[in-house]
Amino acid sequence: MPVRSAGVLAFRTTSDTVEVLLVHPGGPFWRHKDLGAWSIPKGEYDASEPAEIAARREFAEELGVPLTAPLLPLGEIKQRGGKIVIAFAAEIDLDATAIRSNSFEIEWPPRSGHMQSFPEIDRAAWFSLAEASKHINPSQAVLLDRLAEICRKADES
Repeated sequence: MPVRSAGVLAFRTTSDTVEVLLVHPGGPFWRHKDLGAWSIPKGEYDASEPAEIAARREFAEELGVPLTAPLLPLGEIKQRGGKIVIAFAAEIDLDATAIRSNSFEIEWPPRSGHMQSFPEIDRAAWFSLAEASKHINPSQAVLLDRLAEICRKADES
């Protein structure tokens, strides 16, 4: 059975432009990676937890901000490694420079016997949809298209 994750694509509208909040993974492996390395805040969950609850929990853990805004379903995607991601959109505005992520420990450098702690998310930033499409994990790019369609339909009504 594939691993399942749930996450939130936060968005805001400024000067008639839709911006999305993406997060950059922390730790030494991701330190010098940029284009294609950013993601929506997300995390794994099991069948006993509803995806919406897991998405809210992961948002709070990775950004240090509770998410109370209504969630709009964006459907699911399958990432390159086989992980299934259930995604939601939420209209919210927050200071991306003030995030407080949870952390994880790994042996670093490898085989050194020395454990180090790293933030799960080392930074977050707001991007226009066009800029986000360059930075986001390619398998998550379809979520940007789905959000753009939701925003377009909302503008028409």
